[in-house]
Amino acid sequence: MKQNIETFIGCDADYEEAKVVLFGAPFDSTTSYRPGARFGSAAMRHESYGIETYSPYLDRDLIDPNDEGKYDGIAVFDSGDIELPMGSAEMALDAISRHTAEILDDGKIPLMLGGEHLVTLGAFREVAKRYPDVHIIHFDAHADLRNDYLGVQLSHACVIRRCHDIVGDGRIHQFGIRSGERAEWQFARAGHTDLHPFSLQDITGPTHGDTTGEHKGCAIEALADGTPVYFTIDLDVLDPSVFPGTGTPEAGGVTFEELRKAIHTVCSRCNIVAADINELAPTLDTSGVSTAVACKVLREFLLSMRQ
Repeated sequence: MKQNIETFIGCDADYEEAKVVLFGAPFDSTTSYRPGARFGSAAMRHESYGIETYSPYLDRDLIDPNDEGKYDGIAVFDSGDIELPMGSAEMALDAISRHTAEILDDGKIPLMLGGEHLVTLGAFREVAKRYPDVHIIHFDAHADLRNDYLGVQLSHACVIRRCHDIVGDGRIHQFGIRSGERAEWQFARAGHTDLHPFSLQDITGPTHGDTTGEHKGCAIEALADGTPVYFTIDLDVLDPSVFPGTGTPEAGGVTFEELRKAIHTVCSRCNIVAADINELAPTLDTSGVSTAVACKVLREFLLSMRQ
């Protein structure tokens, strides 16, 4: 018999052999609209047992079928949720930073499950210390480039702006953005970030039947040379018809298949040194569909990562 320890399905490799370490950051104290993302990581673990470890898209499996330490994908250790104080964003970010630092120091890739999007800042602070030339690939409905939200600079509406404070211009590549105040769009379009709004097409290539000749190919091709990449996915990049269980849903989003293909492109071409998936609020979709979608996104993410 084994202890009843709930992990994301297939993510039960020994810590020593694992290449990726999964952990949850259950924090949503700066959510600007509807709270509940603090429950996202635990819900994903619990509901993951409703999906298979095998991906028919990639013909890969999260588990070792012969128990010989050989994986189709990548060996993953799930370290569970970390305890975070709800009353202090800075203290929560510090706790995330410490956990991320431990994983990085052991030569492994941290993959964080939010929580609201502010949790990215805690992990990214540590990543930028170790990889000063790191770039960010950011999938989201929202620009998250406000300098402050109602006077608060540590907010999920400001997280990418705070990351820009660390790395500066030319290092942040944003896709799927379709919401933000005018000042955010002006900031991005002034060249402070590499903005690809409304879709993920510039990641995956032209759509079927596109004969315009205007598409210039994959926007991240320059990052395929081993440049360290932090990959952050806010699940509200998905259309609310696919993913209603999120704090700030925005109409006009992408489909699951568009997101899956884009994730595969990024993970298979880029040197991912850390990543996160965030903003599932499971209590806002009592059907459970949003949690099931989030689980499948995570499975495809892990199986798309290059060895």
